[in-house]
Amino acid sequence: MADILNPMRGGPGCTRNFFQDPQYGCSESFFGSTAQLDKSIGYVIVLVFGLAFAVATVGLVLIERKVLGRRMDSEFFNTAGRTVKTGLTASVIVSQWTWAATLLQSSNVAYQYGISGPFWYASGATLQIIVFSLLAVQVKRRAPTAHTFLEIIQARWGTTAHAVFLFFALATNIIVTSMLILGGSAVVNALTGVNADLASFLIPLGVILYTLAGGLKATFVASYFNTAVILIALCIFVFQVYVTDSTLGSPSVVYDRLQASALIDPVDGNRGGSYLTMFSKGGMLFGLSNICGNFGTVFVDRTLRVSFVVRRDRKSR
Repeated sequence: MADILNPMRGGPGCTRNFFQDPQYGCSESFFGSTAQLDKSIGYVIVLVFGLAFAVATVGLVLIERKVLGRRMDSEFFNTAGRTVKTGLTASVIVSQWTWAATLLQSSNVAYQYGISGPFWYASGATLQIIVFSLLAVQVKRRAPTAHTFLEIIQARWGTTAHAVFLFFALATNIIVTSMLILGGSAVVNALTGVNADLASFLIPLGVILYTLAGGLKATFVASYFNTAVILIALCIFVFQVYVTDSTLGSPSVVYDRLQASALIDPVDGNRGGSYLTMFSKGGMLFGLSNICGNFGTVFVDRTLRVSFVVRRDRKSR
């Protein structure tokens, strides 16, 4: 308890290691310059796991086609037969909205602004989905056979508007895809030492395989499993921090340490310099920019629009 009530800066070279936790070692990088896992494990994760995931996903799609007698034509390939139910649609949206920045940037703003940071990050990524879902219902009612939102724009507003939105949609997909691949390759590089450039080329292979074989339905099934993995990992992390960790291990210790940290290194712009207040100038400004930016992303992201287009028609009424 003494180290909680009287935190220390940790001496020269230490980076906010106020409580002298040995696992951080006063370093700015948790992994340091040494990979924690062997490089061969990195290739297993990138190649073997990716291929196994692709085989399992394609297998489930083929079983569905065999049992239900669905024919793989261009319509089914692009729209999954418009038979996707609500539960699968919801899990797909969660997966598609969970970018590399979702876990990394939310932690970063928590480090900068306290609890207001992740709150505004989550709020700024939720409002757009709620508003867009209302728009998607109208799309299903007025253009039930549409495949993409660009198709609707061309039919309603002509070629010029279609070209403008096509540019923004293509730019959005390039940026998002690049960010996801680079984020994944950076993690693999930090954990195993696999070359980041090589990992950037290897990671998409599994995705390409099951997309070519199973179409949009295969990507939906894969997104469901991705969501499950993310939720399981988050539950493990939360349980470890708040229950089993040797230095934290309980919500009360986390609370006390955050209160003590505010005494030695208060947050500029937060009421009382506290990490546990929602009255944060920096957090509010971040929230406003996040909300505005995500509106642009959601409304030109084809993957989110397709998720609503392929739902069962009766689910939209």
